[in-house]
Amino acid sequence: MLKGKSAVVTGSTSGIGLGIADALAAAGANVMLNGFGKPEEIEAIRAGLAAKHKVTVLYSGADMSKGEEVAGLVQGAEQAFGSVDILVNNAGIQFVSAVDEFPEARWAAIQAINLSSSYHAIKAALPGMKKRNWGRIVNIASAHGLVASPFKSAYVAAKHGQVGLTKSVALEVAEQNITVNAICPGYVRTPLVEGQIDDQAKAHNMPRDRVIREVILASQPNKRFVEVEEVAQLALFLCGEYAKSITGTSIAIDGGWTAR
Repeated sequence: MLKGKSAVVTGSTSGIGLGIADALAAAGANVMLNGFGKPEEIEAIRAGLAAKHKVTVLYSGADMSKGEEVAGLVQGAEQAFGSVDILVNNAGIQFVSAVDEFPEARWAAIQAINLSSSYHAIKAALPGMKKRNWGRIVNIASAHGLVASPFKSAYVAAKHGQVGLTKSVALEVAEQNITVNAICPGYVRTPLVEGQIDDQAKAHNMPRDRVIREVILASQPNKRFVEVEEVAQLALFLCGEYAKSITGTSIAIDGGWTAR
């Protein structure tokens, strides 16, 4: 499906990003990984994907909070692969606090990584996509790009911004066979969320099953986590030919959360 294409997936050494990188590689795309982690663990992931799918898989440790490193990530992938046909902006961080107590450094970091990195990566990738008259950009936003929750002002602001960026860029490149879409997941079962369950169980002195249903998944009507594979397969579909008329959309995959 994607043989001969090359992709950059930010924040892809674990969780949703790794799931998307795996799906793209399985479809035949070369992949540039990015993210933090122990070098030996990252190398095991890189080598494992390459061997499993028989594609070229590289890694960049570019810091998504720094615009010049984001641009360098995309430019490095262009040089290594010959093209960046697919860009998945997945890198993100979170911090929870009342807005009047929100640390300014945390606010700035969330905007830089969750929103500005998407701008820098798109800006770097678009010239090559325009030249080749083909491209797929997928921004991993959040249900919080469509609705708000208290104490998450920085994250909600950044994710709403990412949805707006998606719409604007999609309109700019609509005639050049380049699509730009956002995926807006609810709570996804990742190692990070599993850790949050344990923390909430201790904080509320509640068993895990009650924390999952009454705290973590309180906003998701179907009362189950979105699985990484669900997000990955949606991203894969958006990168394919049958999605060539889907652009400027923000697709919720949230168990009904944003239908309220």
